[in-house]
Amino acid sequence: MNSTKRPALNELPEAYRGYVAELAEGDIVLTLAVAWTETKALLRGLSEEQAQHPYQEGKWSIKEILVHLMDSERIFVSRALRFARGDATELLGFDQDHYVAHCKAGIRTLAELIEEFQWMRGGHLRFWRGLPEAAWQRRGIANGCEFTVAAIAWIIAGHEHHHRRIIQERYL
Repeated sequence: MNSTKRPALNELPEAYRGYVAELAEGDIVLTLAVAWTETKALLRGLSEEQAQHPYQEGKWSIKEILVHLMDSERIFVSRALRFARGDATELLGFDQDHYVAHCKAGIRTLAELIEEFQWMRGGHLRFWRGLPEAAWQRRGIANGCEFTVAAIAWIIAGHEHHHRRIIQERYL
């Protein structure tokens, strides 16, 4: 599996390079597994009250951030699957703010959201572990930008790291 090296600049759009830069070199599948362990530990220590409210007007709540992470990961893994399988269809982007506005995270408990994320990440880890080595460097276009399959895994991990840091710095 060729997922231990940070993706080259030509493997992902500039908008995602900051997420990838935050991560240490190493096995990205292991990084994804450890990232979820760290996120889960952070979230399990929160009350429903803490998870329900944004740190300031116009910002997302922690529950909304968690649903945003799941929505984004599902979309990115779907892209990775299509690219890994050689699907050359150009894929559309998505509006994260629209998704969060319609996610209704506030009506769900934090425990429910953590459990859903656990199941989702577990399935995605199995997907990543099962990719043939050649699939990691396959490319595709989404939202008008080119990505490698490997870069998508790194983006998911970096995106989670980014939001975990925001929760620690601004919400706690």
